[in-house]
Amino acid sequence: MIGPGTGYKIEAKFSGNNPEMLRQLSEKARNVMVNDDVAITIRDDWRQQTQVIKPIVSETMARQTGITRPTVADSLLMSFSGKTVGLYREDDNLIPLVMRLPKNERKQAAQIHDMQIFSEETSTHIPLHQVVNDIQISWENPIIRRLNRKRTLTVQCDPAYGNASPLFNRLRPAIESIPRPHNYELEWGGEYENSTEANESLMKMVPLFLLFMVLIILAMFNSIRQTAIVFLCLPLATIGVAAALLATGEPFGFMCLLGFLGLSGMLIKNAVVLIEQINLDLASNKPLLNAILDSSVSRFRPVCMAALTTVLGMMPLVGDPMFSGKSITIIGGLSFGTVLTLIVIPVLYAIFYRAERT
Repeated sequence: MIGPGTGYKIEAKFSGNNPEMLRQLSEKARNVMVNDDVAITIRDDWRQQTQVIKPIVSETMARQTGITRPTVADSLLMSFSGKTVGLYREDDNLIPLVMRLPKNERKQAAQIHDMQIFSEETSTHIPLHQVVNDIQISWENPIIRRLNRKRTLTVQCDPAYGNASPLFNRLRPAIESIPRPHNYELEWGGEYENSTEANESLMKMVPLFLLFMVLIILAMFNSIRQTAIVFLCLPLATIGVAAALLATGEPFGFMCLLGFLGLSGMLIKNAVVLIEQINLDLASNKPLLNAILDSSVSRFRPVCMAALTTVLGMMPLVGDPMFSGKSITIIGGLSFGTVLTLIVIPVLYAIFYRAERT
């Protein structure tokens, strides 16, 4: 399950309307990840909630003093973090211009009641406590992310070692079994999303190129039966691929799919070589069965040597974290496919052309 990196290899995306419910779902998913010893760097992309101070403006006093809510908000910004009043361009960089009170005039949170607000209507400074009914302290989400216009909280983690697929396969059933209210969705991101998108993009082109391959083989042999013999061996090669992946514990991901597509070309090449030799022997007036047997024997060494050199070339990549799936797919499929080429193709040729023992 390998694709372009996005920072975290496993991501569970919860989408819904209520931020508090999304926080609860996130906490349950994080607990599932914490209970797995392989999961590390567990976090969510909304970060921790922060405390905020909310003055409750008195509408009556605000009208009497000519102070509006934006005026209160601007005064609070300038007394604490500062208010952005413009941008300064330096080459290609935009630097914000922030205006705030001098350090010795900035108020602490405990002194917010005494903060002075300038009223343009009365041209005087008025203490904040005269225009507010109450000052509340509450917790707020500093970041709220959206996906497809829905609030989306993403729980993320990485494996401590190895590929993400084994860890993902353990976490997925447990996280998907978390009860979710109606209209709350769960989507998977990270490597799973990247691999799925890459596979879908790749599979859109496979039928077109498969058609081109069929037309090329058909034009080469000018025979539907011989073309069918060539392509009937490809599904059987999955036996060797599956056996190799099961023996090594490697998941069938994007790189394995690429390896299988390359393997298809190698097997077709071996099949073409053998069938072409059979046709040459038939052109020299050999009986059909003798031509099949002699061609299989004469092509045995070239086919095996070609397969052996390819297998040896893939061996150094078996331990590579990125290309191990591709190399294992080619090694297992080509090793078993060579046997298919030398046994199954002669058998299919004899069946399709009804070879009789002389």
